[in-house]
Amino acid sequence: MLQHAVLRLGEVCSEVIVVLAPDAPEPHMPIGAPARFARDPTEGEGPLAGVHAGLLAVGTELALVTGGDMPDLQTRVLLEMLQVAEEGDVDAVALQDGDRFRPLPSVIRTANAVEIAHALLHDAHRALRDLLDGLRLAVIDEPTWLAFDPDRRSLFDVDVPSDLDG
Repeated sequence: MLQHAVLRLGEVCSEVIVVLAPDAPEPHMPIGAPARFARDPTEGEGPLAGVHAGLLAVGTELALVTGGDMPDLQTRVLLEMLQVAEEGDVDAVALQDGDRFRPLPSVIRTANAVEIAHALLHDAHRALRDLLDGLRLAVIDEPTWLAFDPDRRSLFDVDVPSDLDG
């Protein structure tokens, strides 16, 4: 599943950073996958700490942030998110889902986000949503992104094996 997500991200990114727990083994990546690994400095600090570690490893102005358990990311949706980030005066881009935005996938402007994530972690925040709430966020409305992904596959994640049955 992670390998599929990495390959999908490789369609729109020149490099993919996979953040691993401190002692986790490096997973096997398919030949040609544009992935390298970063590590959470401490086990169990939550999604914000993982994103912070990934943002520190990124060498680009924008980072496309997803979960390794999101195997059906739709390329056209990701490209739309990147375009909104590049053209807008924003620090992050997310997708609308009902009356809220979803924190994954998102596009984050790295420089400002690293500092804000560090401060949030210092104040015991652990949720990725806290970071996005602290940034100038553009939210792509559902009609816009659903035009590229009518089955909402870009929001699909696998939490338990039975998720793959649907």
